[in-house]
Amino acid sequence: MEKKAGNAEGDVSSLRSRLILLHGNAEKQEERLAKSTLELACACINADDSVRKRIELENGVSSNEEAIDNLDKHLTESKITLSDSESKYEDISRKLATLEADALRGNERAEAAEKKISDIEEELKVVGQNLQTLEV
Repeated sequence: MEKKAGNAEGDVSSLRSRLILLHGNAEKQEERLAKSTLELACACINADDSVRKRIELENGVSSNEEAIDNLDKHLTESKITLSDSESKYEDISRKLATLEADALRGNERAEAAEKKISDIEEELKVVGQNLQTLEV
């Protein structure tokens, strides 16, 4: 019986040693678990921040795309307006050239008419002088 008691005490002693080792291991594992949980929480926060930033960037891209579409539409309208303006400018330039040519011809005719008038006035003076000489 003493042998059994000695064996039992040996078993209890070895079980206590094993229990102490298991408790130490359990504490180490709990510390690792706590550390891993904290790292996971930080990773979750970083992931949430990344998702938030991605959404902000996507919204910015969407707004930039809308702005680009509006600018493209405005550019197209501006090109049409430019084309119309160039066409009107060419028409007005042609009309101006025609009017300048007409004005030049009109000035030439007016100068010719003024010359004829001065020639006729000279003739009238001569005729008037001839009449006066005939009256005398």
